[in-house]
Order: sequence, then C-alpha cells, then structure tokens
Amino acid sequence: MNCELKDTWILFDLDGTLTQSEEGIWNCAKHAVKEMGFPEPDAATLRKFIGPPLLYSFRTFLGMTEEQAEEAQRIYRARYTTVGMYENRVYPGVRTMLRTLWKQGAKLGVVTGKPAYPTGKILEHFGFDRFLSTVVCATDARAEKEHLIREALPENHGEVWMIGDRCFDMEGGKAAGVHTLGVTYGYGSEQELLETGAEKIAHTPTEILEILCPDAKPGRGAFLSVEGLDGSGKGTQIERLSDALDRWGFEVVHTREPGGTPIGEKIRDILLDRENTGMTDITEALLYAASRAQHVREKILPAVKEGKVVLCDRFLDSSVAYQGGGRQLGIDEILKINAPAVENTLPALTVYLDINHREALRRRCAASEPDRMEMEADSFHARVEEGYHELIARDPKRFVVVDATKSRDEIAAEIQEKVLTRLMENEK
Repeated sequence: MNCELKDTWILFDLDGTLTQSEEGIWNCAKHAVKEMGFPEPDAATLRKFIGPPLLYSFRTFLGMTEEQAEEAQRIYRARYTTVGMYENRVYPGVRTMLRTLWKQGAKLGVVTGKPAYPTGKILEHFGFDRFLSTVVCATDARAEKEHLIREALPENHGEVWMIGDRCFDMEGGKAAGVHTLGVTYGYGSEQELLETGAEKIAHTPTEILEILCPDAKPGRGAFLSVEGLDGSGKGTQIERLSDALDRWGFEVVHTREPGGTPIGEKIRDILLDRENTGMTDITEALLYAASRAQHVREKILPAVKEGKVVLCDRFLDSSVAYQGGGRQLGIDEILKINAPAVENTLPALTVYLDINHREALRRRCAASEPDRMEMEADSFHARVEEGYHELIARDPKRFVVVDATKSRDEIAAEIQEKVLTRLMENEK
C-alpha cells in the first residue's frame, strides 16, 4: 500500500453514511404513534422522519400539537435508547473502508446530529469505536454541522474531509473550510449534494476508498465454517449468522461443501445420489477432496484476499468425521488425502453444533427424505459424532462448541456473540 494518510482527518456523518438507521427510526416512530392513539403513518410519511428533529416531524408530518409531540418524543426515545438504536445495519463495504483508511494512518471521526448516548452505543455495538480518534454529537445548544466539524478538529491539522449523505453535511463542511465528499447510497440525492457543495461524489463505500486512497488494498478477510451432524440445525443457524454478519457490515460470501463451485456442485450430485450405493469408501473420500481443491482455489482464497468473510457450510472437518470416522478410513489418512487439496487453508473459526447422533438423525428424517449418507446405519453416525469430538479435542481453540438442543434463538445469540467478538478482535 503506497497511500499515506497520517496527516489526514476524515470525518463521517453517521445515519445514511456509516449505518442504515431507518429500521430503528421507523419502528420507534410507529411505536410512539400507536401509544398516542394516532393512526399508523404510511411508508412515505415515515421516510420523512429521517433527518429532521423529532418534535418537528411529529408536529409537521402527523399534525400533533406541541404537547402531543413532546409526549411522542418521550415515548420514541424510551424505545430508541433500549431497542431502536440497535435496529441498525452497516452499509456493505463500510467496515472494510474504515479499517483500510485507519490502517493507512488516517485520523477518523464521526460528526453527527444524534445525541451522544445513542451515538456512543451504536459505534461500540458495531465495533467502530476502535477506529475513531474523535466523536462529536449535537446538543440542544450546539447542533449546526459547521460548529461540530470545527470542534472535532485539533488546532493544527492537515487535510480534512467531511463525508455525508445530506445537504447539511456539505454545507457544514464548506462553512468549516474543509473538503466535502457526498455519498449517494444514503438518504440524500446526488443533485442535493452537488448543489450544496460536494467536491466529490461516491456511490458506494468502496468508491470513498478509491477517491481518498486509490492505491490501498483491503486487509485479509476471514474464513469461517459451520459443522454438525445432519439434523443439527446447521442450515437455520448459517442463515441467522449470515444475516448478523451482514448487519455488522462484514461482506459475506456464503458457500458450502461439497460444492461451492460449478465443478464442485457436479461432484456433490454424484456424492449424494441415492443410487450410487456401490461407491467405495476411498472413492468417496477422493471425490470430497477433489471438490474441496477446486473450492479453495476458485472461491475461498480469492474472497479472503479481497477482505471478505467466507461462511462455509462444512469443510475439511466433515471429511475427517464422515470418511475418517464414519467410514473408518482414519482421521490421519483423510488429513493426508486432503493436504494437497487445502494447501494449509483452514477456517480461522469453526462453529460446531453439538447434538447426539440419534436425535440429529430423527430430526433430519422428519424434515425430508434422507440422502445416501443419511441412510447409513446407526453405528456409522455414532462414529461420525466421535470423529467430531476427537477433532475438537485436537484443536479446541479453533472450535466454538454450541449445544444444539437449545432453542433456535438461544443458539443463534451464542453463535453470533462468539463469532462477532472474534472477528472484531482480529480487526485491531
């Protein structure tokens, strides 16, 4: 990376620039209106709530009196400070953009019209606070963007950019004498931004990086896998985890084994075909390894190099458990077969959904018709379960073991907390 930003200050608006906040704002507005006994506003009216002060919005858009608007604001804030402020979603690419600018030495800050308490909680919640040198929020006595920008900067500073999605950000930046960059993926329009002084326009967070530091390359992403017996609930939990990673701003590549590539998917069809009962154990193991070799080179490694998070439904551990344990080929033999396929590529973190093999198979067969592997005898599935437990004993730091007999919500919460914590720790 040849880009040097150590003397540059880059200030961001929050709503509409770093995070999509409409879900929380709209839910809180609807909650307040319902509590006040007013009709629920339509989508067009709710969209108007993003930007203006709450009292103004309740009075102007819903026709409330001053007293009613104050009560609606109180109800709104009570929900927002406990629930609504977390109903946020980071824009795709923002996390990589912030991390890359920070690693290039830029001083990053947030300048927002939101109050300090929810702003601090949101930044901490998404792990953005570690990247920031300053955070300046509006108060009742100080809300104009120009003054907030000036307060955010030290007396002696280098080049400064104000980045935001609305006219207030551009006007404030111009008045404060700093460079302005407008983003069109938020709540304003390109015309609005240009008419109020945007020097540059970015249509995506990636374009912000290209404008400010075109030579910078994103840091490596991460490779995660989810393992478990058939019927452990993997599919549901992968969907829940994928959504959480997306909400936190990680760019997720969702894939699976066997499969994940056009060649791999053809191999998958062969492996799971119920008619292929004559397939030998070693043939099965080699086919899994062949699919994996293509998967690693075509999909997994390129995505990680681009700074993305690869979330894989099964990987090498499945071969070790199913062919090494279930087929009794031996764990070390399967590792040897797969060595040239993976070339030392292993997940940084593996979630294992732990459940007794009989209960897992009962769940699986109740849901749909079993495939070739699932039709095996009870002793086969018992050996698979034992194989997983041996793998976990060999490499306990890589595995997050979760009790798969808990409720779906409990399982999802535990997985998300542990995975997100690990990913954000690795950003430092």
